[in-house]
Amino acid sequence: METILSIHNLNKRYGGLQALKNVSLEIVKGNVYGLLGPNGSGKSTTLGIILNVVNKTSGEYSWFGGKLQTHEALKKVGAIIERPNFYPYMTAEQNLKLVCKIKNIDYSKITEKLELVGLNDRKDNKFSTYSLGMKQRLAIASALLNDPEILILDEPTNGLDPQGIHQIRDIIKQIASQGTTILLASHLLDEVEKVCTHVLVLRKGQVLYSGPVDGVSANEGFFEIQADDTENLIRVLQNHPAIDKVRVADTKVLVYLKSKLESAELNQFLFANNICLSHLVKRKNSLEEQFLELTKNQ
Repeated sequence: METILSIHNLNKRYGGLQALKNVSLEIVKGNVYGLLGPNGSGKSTTLGIILNVVNKTSGEYSWFGGKLQTHEALKKVGAIIERPNFYPYMTAEQNLKLVCKIKNIDYSKITEKLELVGLNDRKDNKFSTYSLGMKQRLAIASALLNDPEILILDEPTNGLDPQGIHQIRDIIKQIASQGTTILLASHLLDEVEKVCTHVLVLRKGQVLYSGPVDGVSANEGFFEIQADDTENLIRVLQNHPAIDKVRVADTKVLVYLKSKLESAELNQFLFANNICLSHLVKRKNSLEEQFLELTKNQ
């Protein structure tokens, strides 16, 4: 697979503050990558460095296998790292025509991109009449005018209502389905879990996890079970070698695993110990639970 961007041991210092510490990431064509972390974790700094608007302290990054200098490579990149900045008294179409003129792009792209973001029927309305969600969608259309190899978005759903968030997510999925690589920075776990294929988890400038989204939650999961005698149930569970810990939540017992254990095996084990379950569900830890586990000691 073609490598779009390689980042190796990126460091950034602001005086005594280490904003990034040895951050590495490989972005391969056709995937959707999430930079995930709380505010101040280094997401925007990372994006600023690769877009050549923030100077790195040390480390390396290269676009398209190092075949192009950064300023040339960035012509193949679409990015939105700040709030949309269009002329309020101009229509959507007029604003995009101006972008096309500046970037030497054919006007024929405008209708295609407005259709993609669902704004073609509002192209003759002034930017000042747009809602926040519509403004963000227009910004995405603008970033796509040059048919970029990769689209970079910094907190694309920030401040939007639930409908606006849903629309942006659908657009991101649609763009990805057409083969455009996407790098998305977000502090919203739900956003990354729903639209990304890969994730880099950052905390205080350090990488806590890098890999497939499924991988961060690829754990043995836990059981949610219930029986008449909770005290005896817990005592028996603590003797099973695959069980890591047990805790009570309301009327149910949550059983966390340290090695693989199937539902049938657990049921059989408990039945052999004279316990009949009235409730048995196996669950997988969500990305949120895994994220909290990753960051709790940081």
